[in-house]
Amino acid sequence: MLSKVFPLLSIVVLLFAQGFFMLASPPLLILKHDTPLDGRFIRGLFNVYYLSVMAIAAVGAAGCALMGHAALALAMGGLVVFVFALRRWMMSSMDELRGAMSRGDSLAVPQFRRLHVAGMILNVVQLGTVAWGMTRLAT
Repeated sequence: MLSKVFPLLSIVVLLFAQGFFMLASPPLLILKHDTPLDGRFIRGLFNVYYLSVMAIAAVGAAGCALMGHAALALAMGGLVVFVFALRRWMMSSMDELRGAMSRGDSLAVPQFRRLHVAGMILNVVQLGTVAWGMTRLAT
């Protein structure tokens, strides 16, 4: 029984976390992104999102592997690797642009805003992929 419940439960928890952060990010677009506090808050939200998705997917992958669901474990492990790489790129890009904003670079603010929107789009695509792909593997 647990071998059937755990994969589905891990997918539900993963989708809940992704959905929560997906809904939390668009209201931040009303920020002007022109103060260090705005950039720091948005960076922090993305960082928490990436860390939580990696942790949930890693636990799910380990549990699925232990219960004999190799395909699902590999898919969740792949998600961990993808989000790890995405986090490294996004955090370094945001830090670079926040530094440029502090130095007074006028182009950094719109670039940070575009990066924020790109991150949101990537997260929505990621959520859709997980919702579609993981549920196919869990059945």
